[in-house]
Amino acid sequence: MKLTILGCYAATPRTFTNPTSQVLQINGHLFLIDCGEGTQVELRRNKIKFSRIKHIFISHLHGDHCFGLVGLISTFRLLNRETELHVYGPKGIKQIITLQLKLSKSWTNYPLYFHELESNEPELLFEDDKITVETIPLNHRIYTNGFLFKEKIGPRKLLIHEALNHNIDVSLYQSVKMGKDVISNEGKKIANRLVTEDPDPPKSYAFCSDTAYYPAIIPQIANTSVLYHESTFMEANEELAAPTKHSTAKQAALIAKEANVGKLILGHFSTRYNGIQGFQEEANSIFPEVELADDGKIFTF
Repeated sequence: MKLTILGCYAATPRTFTNPTSQVLQINGHLFLIDCGEGTQVELRRNKIKFSRIKHIFISHLHGDHCFGLVGLISTFRLLNRETELHVYGPKGIKQIITLQLKLSKSWTNYPLYFHELESNEPELLFEDDKITVETIPLNHRIYTNGFLFKEKIGPRKLLIHEALNHNIDVSLYQSVKMGKDVISNEGKKIANRLVTEDPDPPKSYAFCSDTAYYPAIIPQIANTSVLYHESTFMEANEELAAPTKHSTAKQAALIAKEANVGKLILGHFSTRYNGIQGFQEEANSIFPEVELADDGKIFTF
């Protein structure tokens, strides 16, 4: 699982920081999460192939999370894209994008599908044989979701030396990985436990975009491998968090602690601060496994 931060600051873009956007690579998939201004520039800077982006998840319709979307969609057209693109976001996102495409006479030459969201309960957005993606309803000034990406349990690990020792034909290796007992070349039944070991524990990633302190999400994200949680403010400015429905670094850490996540990544920093190291120090007073997002930073789990 690999996370590339394209932008992680709140409010307006600056010459040295970008608003929210990130790319998650998990079990063969590449997902774009939020698409603030400058996203396509940062995709190029980080050498991420546009053609690999097939699913885009937009948390809410504030500009610092979606104003880069129509530009990216238009660039796909200029690059003669043929692969279909799926966009998941709040109800209204289709109207916003298609109006811009209509008035600029820039209709896509590839299939573009919108999956509009309005439920206040978690819902499954995507599933295949490797992963699931579901919404995490949040508490912001407008309708907002986070997203929970979860690997499914993979096949068992084949112990090749044991398979050879038990004289198992190579044509049966796939059955062995699926947990089945098999018959050796001598006609002897070989128990699966003798030639395999458990797969790696499935990994999961919870992206919690703009939200007030919201403990209601804890049961859904419990035991998640990695939690990205907004931390717009530090505790010294806690009085600004409640009316704007944002969180402090301390509040994000409290969510991480109660949810027993493996690691907390802080982001969506207000540009009022001269640096971001204080966010980590504040969160570490509550939860030990804290890292800071930053533009261009790559996390590998």
